[in-house]
Formats: sequence, C-alpha cells, structure tokens
Amino acid sequence: MCVRSIERSGTIWTALAYIITTVIGSGVLSLAWSISQLGWIAGPLIILAFASVTLTSAFLLCNCYKSPDVNNGMHINGSYLDVVQRILGKKNAWICGIIVRVNFIKLGIVYTITASTSMRAIQRSNCFHSKGHNAACRYDETHYMLIFGIVQLIVSQIPDFWNIEWLSVIVAIMSFTYSGIGSALGMAKVIENGEIKGSIGGVPTSTVAKKVWSISQALGDIAFAFPFSVIFLEIMDTLRSNPLEKVTMKKASVLAVCVTTFFYFCCGGFGYAAFGNSTPGNLLTGQPPYASIEKSFANKFPNNRFVHYNLKQVPVLRLNPMRLCLRTAYVGFTTGFAVLFPYFNQVVGVAGAINFWPVVVYFPVEMYLVQKNIEPWSRESIVLRIYCFVTLLVILFAFVGSIKGLISAHLS
Repeated sequence: MCVRSIERSGTIWTALAYIITTVIGSGVLSLAWSISQLGWIAGPLIILAFASVTLTSAFLLCNCYKSPDVNNGMHINGSYLDVVQRILGKKNAWICGIIVRVNFIKLGIVYTITASTSMRAIQRSNCFHSKGHNAACRYDETHYMLIFGIVQLIVSQIPDFWNIEWLSVIVAIMSFTYSGIGSALGMAKVIENGEIKGSIGGVPTSTVAKKVWSISQALGDIAFAFPFSVIFLEIMDTLRSNPLEKVTMKKASVLAVCVTTFFYFCCGGFGYAAFGNSTPGNLLTGQPPYASIEKSFANKFPNNRFVHYNLKQVPVLRLNPMRLCLRTAYVGFTTGFAVLFPYFNQVVGVAGAINFWPVVVYFPVEMYLVQKNIEPWSRESIVLRIYCFVTLLVILFAFVGSIKGLISAHLS
C-alpha cells in the first residue's frame, strides 16, 4: 500500500498550470539575447536541446515518485530532497540539500535584479516619451532594488504565504503577461522595421575568444529558463491516483514543455528578429525557500524558545525569533548581492548553470538507475552515463563563461 496523509484531487490541467507558472519566469526575458549570440540555426536548436533534457528529467523523476517500503509496501516521495535521501542515501541528500537551497537563493537574486531593471526601464521609457529619444534618461537601479528588498522583507514574514490561493492566480497571470508582452513588442518592432533582422552566425565579435564566451553565457541563460525538477515531485504529489500519477504527470510534462518552448520561441525569436545584433539582455528594457530549513530547525530543537516562541506583538504573522532572523537574512543577502552585481544577463547565466546539471541531470539519472536496478555496464546504463557526461561538459562551459562575463561586467 502507499503512504498518503490526505486525498489528492489534482488533474493533468492543474499540473500543467503549476509547471507553466513555475517555468515561465524572468529567464524568458534573456532568450532574445541568447538567440542573438547563437544565431538563427544554433539558437532554436539549443532551446530544443534544453527542452529535451528537461523532459528527460521529468520522465526519470516520474519513475522515482514511488519506492519500495518494507513496512507499507510502497512509499511516496513527495519532494525532491525526500526522494534523493530515500534512494541515494543521506550523503547525496546532504549535497542535494545545499544545491536546492542555493537554487532558492539564486532565484531571489535574479528576481530582485529583474524587478529593478524592469522598473528602471519603465522610468526610462516615460522619460523618452516626455523628453525625446535624444535625452540622457539615465537612472540608477540601486534604490529600486532596496525598495523591492523592503517589500520582500515584509511579505516574507507572512506564514504559509505560498498556500494563499489567489497567489497562484496572480503568478499565472504574470507569467503569461510578461512573456506575452515580450513577444508582442518584438512582433510589433518587426512589423515596424519591415524586415527580419539577425543572421545565421549571430552577433559578430572582434575575436574568436569573445564569441566563445558570449556563446557560453547564452547557454547559461537558456539553462536558467527551463528546469522545474526541484518542484516536480511536489506537483506530482497533488495528483489523484486514478489514473496513475506518473501517467498523468508525463502527459502534463510533455504539454508544459511544448507550451513553454513555443512561448520561448516567440519571445526569443521575435526579439532577435526585431533588434538583430542590438538585441538587449533583458527584452523588456529594450518554492518557498524557508519551509525545509524551518522544519529542520523545529524538528532538531523541539524545546528551543528561539525556534518556537511566538512574538505576541504581531499575532497574525505568528512571528518567532528564528523565522524573523532567517527570512530577514535571506532577503538581506539576495538584495545585497543584487546591488553588488546588478547585471541581469550575466547573473541569469551563472544562475542557470550553477545547479542545472546536478538537479536536472545527475540526481534523476542516478535515482533511475538505482530504482530500476540497472546493471552498471548495460546498454541503458552506458547511454545514460554518456548523457550525463555530455551535459556536464556543456554546463561547465556555460558556467565558466557566465562567471567570466559577471566578473568582466563588474570590473568594467
């Protein structure tokens, strides 16, 4: 039998909605720039390649949702960390835990930069409309980051914020809105130009080395745009058991990857077609991170007042010293990092490369091999190992190039 605490009622459509709202994020805004670096042939092919890797990861994780249990017959793994610990052991789970938490930190940094860059873009646009396109219209992003950080600081203290129903609706609307705006602006610009800009080889550079570095950064940007592996099992755990969860989730994953890839082609393709070699890094300028950590502290220190004592001054927020310090530190770090490195494209590239391989490729492959008891030198095992090795080389290339771009942008 399977261990389940409550009845699930999710369907293929709810799973599809969850995946799409998770995947279509700020990464979509850098895709036009990525295609401009890769060109009209390599750009779309690389996007398709990353879509295929993401879908492969989803299929592998589907087979890891349930695992044998001595006492109950079958155990349900409702989160990424749970399944890694159960199948690969505590050592791998410890490493995975660090990677997953780094993932949430990088998302906070990227969205802080995205918000401030977008707000500055709106201010510049208003300036150009009122003063003409020859006006300087230069604005600093720092105060926008600080404003965004203050808002995050307040909102982060709301308990169970991720369970608020209307929040999912807003997230879905926002996901489609800014990807739709990016696509529409690009298409309008193409119509205005009366031509499709861009080339097969992408933006020309003065040296081969510069071209190599720009390609590697473009790979990092695309890597950031796709994965949803970290929250895959949480979504799967919302599905009803008839039909089987893995059957429903595989269908939802195929549909979600197709829809997001279509949006990415529209946003990235129209952006490159509109601006050509002048395509900007952010097209609009031209899971709860606390839950697992707080739960871990609560279990480890059941009688500690710092962890469990509720501040009575604000009863509605159920504040306690641990939650206040932890969430304030998270917001402070992400905002501070964004202020020090306010470079959208470069940070997105680093963020995309930093945990794509372990989360999307390595752990799902290793868990699949263990779960299915596949022999080390069997054909399936060899193919999957080669797949891991090739994707590792690509991501290392993207990571090094993105780090180089981040350092260069900071020093320039």
